[in-house]
Amino acid sequence: MKLVTYVELPLQTDIPVIKLGALREDGCVIDLTVAQTWAQGMHRFSARQLPTTLLKVLNRWEELQPHLTDLLDLLADQEVLNLRGAGHLPLARRRPDVILLPPLTNLLSLRLFDGFERHARNRCRLASKPVPPAWYLAPVFAYGNPFTITGPEQAQLLPAGLTELDYSLQVACIIGREGRDISAEAASDYIAGYTIINDWRIYDVPGVEPGTEFGMARARDFATTLGPALVTLDELADRQTGEGADLRYDLPLLVQVNGEERGAGNLHDMYWTFARMIAHASRGVTLYPGEVITSGTMPDGCLLELENCEDWLRPGDQVTLTVERLGKLETPIIAEA
Repeated sequence: MKLVTYVELPLQTDIPVIKLGALREDGCVIDLTVAQTWAQGMHRFSARQLPTTLLKVLNRWEELQPHLTDLLDLLADQEVLNLRGAGHLPLARRRPDVILLPPLTNLLSLRLFDGFERHARNRCRLASKPVPPAWYLAPVFAYGNPFTITGPEQAQLLPAGLTELDYSLQVACIIGREGRDISAEAASDYIAGYTIINDWRIYDVPGVEPGTEFGMARARDFATTLGPALVTLDELADRQTGEGADLRYDLPLLVQVNGEERGAGNLHDMYWTFARMIAHASRGVTLYPGEVITSGTMPDGCLLELENCEDWLRPGDQVTLTVERLGKLETPIIAEA
């Protein structure tokens, strides 16, 4: 299933009601609370009190994940736009009739790993250095800013007075089970699902050096786009290769700017798997549901790696990040007023 967080259009108040839903392949967004009342009436479905946020769902993931799967299975062959739940409320909305927010609006933490060897080589090449031997000993990460998360339908501001705006295509896993000292072999049991992440960078912030091979914390502190959905593991099972610590997914990745391809790759090419990242992050540390761990930038997944790295994003540009099975992030760039 593909879980989303959304608000309905038209907005009725200054503080709209945020809802938890499921995104279907036909583009419809199902209101899970209303769907449950429909299933009660039509199929004597055993209802449960559903949380209002994905974070609360993740805190009950082992209980609610199979429950929601069963609910959505009942709707698999239904014309959901024609169905009504209790109070004659519509069970689903068309995609243009809602605004998608980040699937996880209040993530607990954001660990930005560096999982692609070729990206590490490209980045170090800019500093005329080889990849440090320590890079191959354990996966490295930096913390992102969880308070700057934007959704899949929000524009990205180019801050006033700055010009060197860049995207960064990554995939993120969302933790769905508490654990400490997790083994790499068991790490996939702690993942609720995956989503796309754009770890925006802006390099001409005073004090930032884009040629260095580490850090750039200030360059990436201002914005991160997440979405469009949390895609559960069952949706990706047929794309799985390897198992345990070496589990990977064959998922093509694509970057476009104004419809022109700027980079392409595959998530399968990660050097450090999500399983090994989780094992490393949880060593002596407890991970909680709602924490986010990223793959790192895919090779050629940012402008900085391209030969013409002076051609930064400008107001009016449209950035589209696509990961097969996970969806698209489409973000227009606008100038800060």
